[in-house]
Amino acid sequence: MQHESILSPNGTVTFARRIAVHVIQAICTVCALAAMFAEGTTARSLATVAAACALFTLFVGVLFGRRAVAELGDHIRLIDEARDARSQVEELFAMTDMLQAAEDHDDAGAVLMATAQRLLPDFGGALYVFNNSRDRLDLAKSWSRSPAFEPAGTLLPGNCWALKRGKPHTNDPESGGLCCMHQIGEGSTIEVPMMARGQVFGLLLLASDVDAAPVQLTDIRRTAQALADSMSLALSNIALREKLRTQSLRDPLTGLYNRRYMEDALERYISLAERTGTATSVLMVDLDNFKRINDEFGHAKGDAVLRDVAAQLVGTLRPSDVVARYGGEELVVIMPKCGLDNAAAKAEILRKRIESLSEAHGAPISASFGVATVPETATNAADVVPGADSALYAAKQSGKNRVILSERRSKRDDKQAPRLAVTG
Repeated sequence: MQHESILSPNGTVTFARRIAVHVIQAICTVCALAAMFAEGTTARSLATVAAACALFTLFVGVLFGRRAVAELGDHIRLIDEARDARSQVEELFAMTDMLQAAEDHDDAGAVLMATAQRLLPDFGGALYVFNNSRDRLDLAKSWSRSPAFEPAGTLLPGNCWALKRGKPHTNDPESGGLCCMHQIGEGSTIEVPMMARGQVFGLLLLASDVDAAPVQLTDIRRTAQALADSMSLALSNIALREKLRTQSLRDPLTGLYNRRYMEDALERYISLAERTGTATSVLMVDLDNFKRINDEFGHAKGDAVLRDVAAQLVGTLRPSDVVARYGGEELVVIMPKCGLDNAAAKAEILRKRIESLSEAHGAPISASFGVATVPETATNAADVVPGADSALYAAKQSGKNRVILSERRSKRDDKQAPRLAVTG
């Protein structure tokens, strides 16, 4: 049961005790004065009472003094804790403000590391974020005060109890408690999932290898949760911005680039090709009888066919090639540093791969190709797409499921107008 504070001037019990002490002091004074004028036994009795009252007052004073000193120490400790809490809150506010300017996971990880090292200087840490497929977590940032703490490069969600439960989890190998399968080393760690808008975006891991590590991790649990909450909102915003940026560049069904991006990329590639003297080829691809697939098998089948065709194109071509959905079932491929003959050979490979999808989908699938190249068949970006489209139309008219090349330019077309030159 807690006693009433000595330092509190408004406590009822404390006030009564003070009155009692004052009364005893008054009795002591009266007895001492009376003993001075009395004689014999009466004087000794009064002196004894005065001495007893004085001793009692001294005892009470010492007792209350010790309690007051202890309470004063508690008050100073509370003031220090309040000051530390205020400092932590200010650090967290500063962290939140900095995270608003974070453009990617590297920026967010740098802000988290700087804040964590100021608030929790004795602990190592790591930030994990989900990859695009959300089948694993990749290490985005790590920091450590101990060489024993080496976080893994990747984590699987199924191996982490914090992610399974959606709650913080402490790994303490020394106590024999339940630990995550990805736990490395003998140090203790606390893992806090980063959740926002009902979705998990990452994992915060803090570690210590001292003897009292489990107790320390329990003490910093609230701070770790505050760090995770601030980071979860930042990761959510980064993911939202990335989603919006992707949607502005890519087709949502196939994942290919959209027409606007393709047109911009074509201008850049051809401008670069003119400076380097290389060729740039364009393939126009159109699925044959696609309307019949939608009518006979449904639009869900048509969407699945489009996705698989897009996957075949992306998987076969180079990373530097641009594959875009031009509209409907028509696709465009930009192939930098690729001449007309090489582009035709690659188109034939793509045609066969698309045709091989027929068995998997249980429907006849094929595509027609038109190929045009700058400078072999066209002079600039404005000519090459219509040239490839004309070749595609010719492929359709010739029976579909084939590759047709645009006509090569004559030597007379290759002649360029003389350029003005400045001579000194």
